Amino acid sequence: MKLWGGRFTKETNKLVHNFNASLSFDQKFYKQDIQGSIAHVTMLAKQGIIEESDKVAIINGLNSILTDIENGHLEFTPEHEDIHSFVEAHLIERIGDPGKKLHTGRSRNDQVALDMKLYVRDEVVELDSLLKTLLLSIMKVMEENTETFMPGFTHLQKAQPVTLAHHFGAYFEMFKRDRSRLTDIYDRMNYCPLGAGALAGTTYPLDREYTASLLNFDGPTLNSMDSVSDRDYVIELMSALSTIMMHLSRFCEEIIIWNSNEYRFVNIDDSYSTGSSIMPQKKNPDIAELIRGKTGRVYGALTSILTTMKGIPLAYNKDMQEDKEFAFDAIDTTKGCIALFTGMIDTMTFNKQVMESSAKNGFTNATDAADYLVNHGVPFRDAHGIVGQLVLFCEGKGISLDDMTLDEFKAISPVFEEDIYDAISLKTCVDKRLTIGAPGKEAMDKVIAINKEYLSK
Repeated sequence: MKLWGGRFTKETNKLVHNFNASLSFDQKFYKQDIQGSIAHVTMLAKQGIIEESDKVAIINGLNSILTDIENGHLEFTPEHEDIHSFVEAHLIERIGDPGKKLHTGRSRNDQVALDMKLYVRDEVVELDSLLKTLLLSIMKVMEENTETFMPGFTHLQKAQPVTLAHHFGAYFEMFKRDRSRLTDIYDRMNYCPLGAGALAGTTYPLDREYTASLLNFDGPTLNSMDSVSDRDYVIELMSALSTIMMHLSRFCEEIIIWNSNEYRFVNIDDSYSTGSSIMPQKKNPDIAELIRGKTGRVYGALTSILTTMKGIPLAYNKDMQEDKEFAFDAIDTTKGCIALFTGMIDTMTFNKQVMESSAKNGFTNATDAADYLVNHGVPFRDAHGIVGQLVLFCEGKGISLDDMTLDEFKAISPVFEEDIYDAISLKTCVDKRLTIGAPGKEAMDKVIAINKEYLSK
């Protein structure tokens, strides 16, 4: 008979039991279940609801269960419905009647709400740590490449020259925002549902503020119905994970392109590449491609929890058990992708000369040639047309603007003088962009200093 089976005269049909059971996946938060139970009985004893001796026996029993699970001496077995009944049944088996007092003043509804919050909170902290490690790797590339010139793109067309530091800095900002979102989620979810009961609280004189403080929450939740039916924090985390994966996928797409034979901007280390079973020359960016592919898997988790929650009336309903499997998978997938991507970045090398040549040959300095004419009194619209003629001329000869002779420049516009070469050099084109957020070295050095201070906290 189940722990809740007093009302029933028959055992649950085995198929029903298997369909209803969640131990196969909610065993994942056995630590959180035991942590919450220890806080609960500590509060019960403080309030005089159970004896101090019972509290000690229960806590010792719970700690022994935790130790045995982690040592592999206690295995999860299918006769138990969920992690809560697993722990409670083993506690009663070990310490007898005092173990039956564990559930006093508590429902599985507020218990599972607590366990999920504790688990998600722990995972948010770990995800934040992984993102910080990734940001440190990106920062290293930025510091080393403030003068590594490369083309910047719009519409996948070469547009203006930037630096590798500036390009990586764009992703630094993305992942910095991701950390900010995780912080917001942590702060918003950090209220304790324990004590909400099934949906309407309890007649026992619980001290919910004390329980919340024991578990490092900012306080107790303020509505018992919402407490047991709130999964906003899961939805918010799945949304944040989807955004993280979107950022990783965009970055991977660029690395895949840069790794192609046509670009050759980067060399992905052998340890993060694979070969072909038939084409011996191939070195494939499979890790980057898999991260890009797994993004859809995480999006699926967000869609799943949104769909599950959209029609659920107050308060708790069994549908909400579906908040776990996809969330667990999305969390594990995202953590693995961040770690693998960080390793790939750490071992990747850059073909700096190829990047610089690509910027020159893509006419990324054309805007600066137009600015040169404007600074010499030519109206911008006329300057735009003149530089268009320069580009057509260079395309016809298969050369870059830097390769033109001064006579060739003057043949199109007599305004050009010898100083045009300095004006359109990649270094000048980049370094004269000095506003904060621009790719110029002076501006980049300021941004790097700001972000290093951010990472030091």
